[in-house]
Amino acid sequence: MTTTEVLNALTSKGIISTKQADAIDSFEAEKTFSIHWELRSILYLGILLFTSGVSILIYENIDTIGHQAIIAFIAILMLTCFWYTCKHRVPFSLAEVHNPNKFVSYTLLIGCMLFLALEGYLQFQYTLFGTKYCVAVLIPTILFFVTAYRFDHTGVLSMAITGLASWLGLTIAPLSVIAKNDFTDESLVWSATLLGVLLVAFAWLSNQKGWKAHFANTYLLLGGNLAFIATLAGAFTIEPRLVFFLLGITLAVFFILSARRVHSLLFLLMGVVYGYIHVTYLLAKLVGNELVFGLATVYFTFSSIAVILFLLNYKKFLGIKR
Repeated sequence: MTTTEVLNALTSKGIISTKQADAIDSFEAEKTFSIHWELRSILYLGILLFTSGVSILIYENIDTIGHQAIIAFIAILMLTCFWYTCKHRVPFSLAEVHNPNKFVSYTLLIGCMLFLALEGYLQFQYTLFGTKYCVAVLIPTILFFVTAYRFDHTGVLSMAITGLASWLGLTIAPLSVIAKNDFTDESLVWSATLLGVLLVAFAWLSNQKGWKAHFANTYLLLGGNLAFIATLAGAFTIEPRLVFFLLGITLAVFFILSARRVHSLLFLLMGVVYGYIHVTYLLAKLVGNELVFGLATVYFTFSSIAVILFLLNYKKFLGIKR
């Protein structure tokens, strides 16, 4: 129903007067419409297109432009972005900081991406770091952590966490954490589990101590996915499997409680789905191959119904009133 239809219905039932209906209708027709997220999306798209365009231009004209000119061009753009960001910075605080100059967050993001481009170009063309690739990854990781906390930027923080994972030989992006990590490697599984648990623990500590508490969700999302996948891989293939199971269940409980605290459906889904997989696999191992197929139909039927009912009533659990 449109606003006018609702107001007409309320007026006909005598709930509101015609004068009140006209005032509400006038307010709805003349109120300001926010295009905040549309502008943010356009700006982020512009950053992506700009950096992609620069890369293509350099690639197709590298012989005519010259390596020194390309390096100088990227360096000047990068330094300009960092200079503009520093010039318009606001005082540091462990609480969330809102910079009145909205363009600063985009120049910082461009500057960090240009830093990666510059470092990658120097390594590719001049092997600046030789075979010490860990150093090449660690330098931008440290820089991004510092700038993310100094200028309060969650996007740069995500880049820093990704860099930290790359330093350990891991891919941490939610859409590629399974496809691009070799979880048949025992050492990699342990590294992924340790890093994921540490990121989740630091998120909890940040909330408790007030150290940029709004960064906690970024740590939880990236670290949680990595930890859950790693514990599942460990529970499937590596002894002692019970250790990975206990870690996985502990993480599931933690995420379910965190979801209630921050009213997050995403964290609730992570806790329920990953926890369900852990419990199902453990029960299958305990029951044994002889009974697992016979009980599978009954178990999956009732457990699936329970999970669906729980998710259908997630608003009550999360404390969301509407």
